[in-house]
Amino acid sequence: MGKTIAQKIFDDHRVGTPDADVQVIRLDAVFCHEITTPPAIVDLERRGKDRVFDASRIKVVIDHVSPAKDSKTALQGKILREWARRHAIKDFFDIGANGVCHAIFPEKGFVRPGYTVIMGDSHTCTHGAFGAFAAGVGTTDLEVGILKGVCAFKSPETIRINITGSLPAGVFAKDVILSVIGRIGVGGATNKVIEFAGPVVAAMDMESRMTLCNMAIEAGGTCGICEPDRVTVDYLWPFIKDQYDTPEAALADFSRYLPDADAVYANTIDHDVSALTPMVTYGYKPDNVKPVSEMTGTPVDQVYIGSCTNGRISDLRVAAKVLEGKQVNAGVRAIVSPATPKVYAQALEEGLIKTFMDAGVCVTNPTCGACLGMSNGVLAEGEVCASTTNRNFNGRMGKGGMVHLMSPATAAASAIAGSIANSPLFNG
Repeated sequence: MGKTIAQKIFDDHRVGTPDADVQVIRLDAVFCHEITTPPAIVDLERRGKDRVFDASRIKVVIDHVSPAKDSKTALQGKILREWARRHAIKDFFDIGANGVCHAIFPEKGFVRPGYTVIMGDSHTCTHGAFGAFAAGVGTTDLEVGILKGVCAFKSPETIRINITGSLPAGVFAKDVILSVIGRIGVGGATNKVIEFAGPVVAAMDMESRMTLCNMAIEAGGTCGICEPDRVTVDYLWPFIKDQYDTPEAALADFSRYLPDADAVYANTIDHDVSALTPMVTYGYKPDNVKPVSEMTGTPVDQVYIGSCTNGRISDLRVAAKVLEGKQVNAGVRAIVSPATPKVYAQALEEGLIKTFMDAGVCVTNPTCGACLGMSNGVLAEGEVCASTTNRNFNGRMGKGGMVHLMSPATAAASAIAGSIANSPLFNG
């Protein structure tokens, strides 16, 4: 019987099977940030287990509140900083070198096809874009991962979603994943892996694939995962060129993680995007999705472009293209947070930051603070935000606030209009 990508990865990493439905797998990497890791550190210290399984496999960043906004967040950073120093964790990204975790770790080449990764962050599924199994976990699993380098998961059932057709102009990966979540619902992939495939995915660059996989958790998925291909190899080549003679050799190696033709899936869905239009959420769940055309004119108080979903250079290029020569509506405040220092530097070099500032946009340092209402763009009660982030739960970006999820193109167009609007990049 053929196997899915996740089943092949589990086969390569299995160290135990406590019961028929649970597998313990060896971890290639444990990612950490200052919000969820300090409680694990403090508990390990309290239990006399202040150790790490392999300092070279632990990657650490301060990203949620950066720089710290109060004494509590300063303490979280201090705990993480001192822990990384104590255990000689080399890959620690502090203020000045830090960025949004799910953007900076791929940017540093820390993920490979076939890897297993955990982090105390639900959007760790982003890293599945590289053909890795990457999952968000709770504090107890994070502690075990830090201490022993293993984690227990249910045997991975997989839903395969074939994205077919041809993506229309002005419609992006964010619109695709919103349409998928709208179709299968927030519980449609609970405790399952989503394998994204098909010609539209094959044509996507790695940043678009990361956007796709990032929101697998919003459909309940443990991990989103894409087939490793030449696009994957080309993205990773600067980091793997000493390990392979040629990109073709790397591709041949990574192809062992392709799903078998007779792989067995829990469900297979063909999702044709040929007639897809830009999408937006309208309520407090990511599957409350409508075409932007049905929400046009909905007033917004704030526009936010950034986060682990849409704060990469390709996202900023699209937003700048829409905003170039235009002004942010007088009734709206607009914020752009480049996801990493490298993205910020690229945006400066390409003139994107000037475009944003000329348009009246506030450009902040790399951080994911606004997405979950911690810093750099928190909403007041009753305010509405057009946002490129990934979650629109009630109060997510601030108590009493409403978040409408959308692509960077739609967000930029909404900033100009002062209300939800389709971008001029969309020809529909």
